[in-house]
Amino acid sequence: MYAYFEGNLVEKNPAYAVIDCNGIAYVLNISLNTFSKIPDKGKCRLYAHMAVKEDAHLLYGFADQEERIMFRSLISVSGVGEATARVMLSSLGPAEIQQAIINGDVMKLKSIKGIGEKSAQRIIIDLKDKLGKDAFGASVSFVGPHNKVKQEALNALEVLGYARNVAEKAIDKTLHDGGDALPLEELVKRVLKNF
Repeated sequence: MYAYFEGNLVEKNPAYAVIDCNGIAYVLNISLNTFSKIPDKGKCRLYAHMAVKEDAHLLYGFADQEERIMFRSLISVSGVGEATARVMLSSLGPAEIQQAIINGDVMKLKSIKGIGEKSAQRIIIDLKDKLGKDAFGASVSFVGPHNKVKQEALNALEVLGYARNVAEKAIDKTLHDGGDALPLEELVKRVLKNF
């Protein structure tokens, strides 16, 4: 798994960027959102997501971690693949998608090419609680530090082999039981004790 690629941006177009990292060039698929945020040439950092398929290993690059988190949230929804998530992030920014999901705005999501009514409803149903409320029921920002630690803990537990929905419930319970100010390592340790 790659966290990010940092190096010299040697090529950029609306579909992908090529970063030279000490003599090895990586092609990362990007959204229009990322395309507009990165420079045309020179030093650049793209946060990465690697998709492994039977016939290909694809890298996706993001100008910031918020977009990568939204991308990963979207692909966790059944029927939403990497290509669809990239189209969504090319049409709307991460904050706009989050707001549409929280508000249940099916029409806003349907305005994205390739997203029909059923897909929009599924995305809202699957992600509304994850993106809009914390364990205490207060509204939180999707890109806030609390959700970042929660997302990183969830990723760590998935790598350890726990199912996403089971791990998420365990993390929410631990946060609700007073673990909301814990650093990432301690949060994961407490969750593992509760399994």
